[in-house]
Amino acid sequence: MRLAPVRFLCAFLGCLCVAAAAEFRAGAHAGDITPTVLPAPVNGSMVGRMTATVTDPMHARSFALHDGTNALILCVVDSCMVPREICEQAKAIAARATGVPAARMLVSATHSHSCATMTGVFQSDPDPAYLATLPGRIAASMIQAHRNLEPAEIAWGRDEDRAQVFNRRWHLKPGATNEDPFGGKTDRVMMNPGFANPKVSGPAGPVDPDVYLLAARAKADGRPIAVLANYSLHYVGGWPGISADYFAAFAHEIGKRLGAGDARYAGKPPFVGIMSNGTSGNINNVDYSQKTAPPRRAPGEQIALVAASVADAAQRAWGKLVWTNAAPVASAERDLALAVRKPGSADVDRARELLAKSPKNKDGEYTERAGIYARETVLMADYPAQVPVKLQAHRIGGLTIGAIPCEVFVEIGLELKATKPLGDHFTISLANGYNGYLPTAEHHALGGYETWRARSSYLETEAATKIAAELKTMLREVASR
Repeated sequence: MRLAPVRFLCAFLGCLCVAAAAEFRAGAHAGDITPTVLPAPVNGSMVGRMTATVTDPMHARSFALHDGTNALILCVVDSCMVPREICEQAKAIAARATGVPAARMLVSATHSHSCATMTGVFQSDPDPAYLATLPGRIAASMIQAHRNLEPAEIAWGRDEDRAQVFNRRWHLKPGATNEDPFGGKTDRVMMNPGFANPKVSGPAGPVDPDVYLLAARAKADGRPIAVLANYSLHYVGGWPGISADYFAAFAHEIGKRLGAGDARYAGKPPFVGIMSNGTSGNINNVDYSQKTAPPRRAPGEQIALVAASVADAAQRAWGKLVWTNAAPVASAERDLALAVRKPGSADVDRARELLAKSPKNKDGEYTERAGIYARETVLMADYPAQVPVKLQAHRIGGLTIGAIPCEVFVEIGLELKATKPLGDHFTISLANGYNGYLPTAEHHALGGYETWRARSSYLETEAATKIAAELKTMLREVASR
């Protein structure tokens, strides 16, 4: 009889320990990853370009979550694309420092076309010395976000901004043609056709207007810790020099809207706003249904306008959030082996002939599309027959997040959202590596820029079908945990 109170006390203390361990925590950090040596190569063009100026710095923005048992670290990097090996190296460093398994880390690129080159695509090749610094610098942000973990409430939700997203692929009218870089005329769509183009009839696909948020605030004082947003917009552009584009402008804007710089929060880890790229492979910020082009804007003006517009939607979403301090975190990761659309020997021979007579600029770069794609064909001859494509599915409470290392077409993102394993879902593109564009099989049949074989588009034509099927399975897995 005397032992009963002791057993009761142990059971009571055990419950307290479980409750304490299950406390939800969140932390965030933004680390500067701007090149320190200039000029630096910049992605985003078929001709390599260098810049010696920095309009606004590049960052790795990290958001760490812990449900008391499982952790997750989400990191969005200001870059056009981040190669798989950089992502893997950064995760390995962060995993050793934090104890969080690499499979519970996501590293993605924003897809700014004005950031320092990290992946060689077309005629923009990275600076090896800069690449060598990146794993440690990206990892440092992830590690600090994990160190900043504190008791928190978490929430997720959405609103819409239809004003900034337009499908950039347009149907060609019957009889109209668009020659591809290989001399073919079978394309039935044209990317970015221009205004009032008589050859096209209308957009060849939908858009996704959702602005999704995953947000955390401090349990002690309600201080905003971080907002991870997701919007399916390719990029905006408009600043000279290195620029993190509207992704960074949104990060600053949403912080201001939420009063994150309030003097009450002095001495605490600063708020981190993050914009991830959704499924925007065929979506941009130009409305070609208009008869004439909009007035020319000053440098950076369009970036500011888009950032403010999307921040409006994010602020509306914030106002509807339902906060909780109990949200299970779960992750799944898988490599899917997919075939490569390699050029045949005849393609390579023809490409070499084209290169021999293709014009170059003073820097030795090809200036015409035929030469540019001929170079890509020769480079792709050395690609393997198959490549691993890393997929991830994550769960935070009633939200699921998919991760695909491609420039994903919007139809795929909408298909995944429709599965709604837990009610809310968004997909982060350009995550954990770079495997080029991901058009649907139907869009492969239509042709167009995003399907032309190059290091920017090389996965098998059924890749989207296989990826979507695998991710649906993975999303159901994490939803059940």
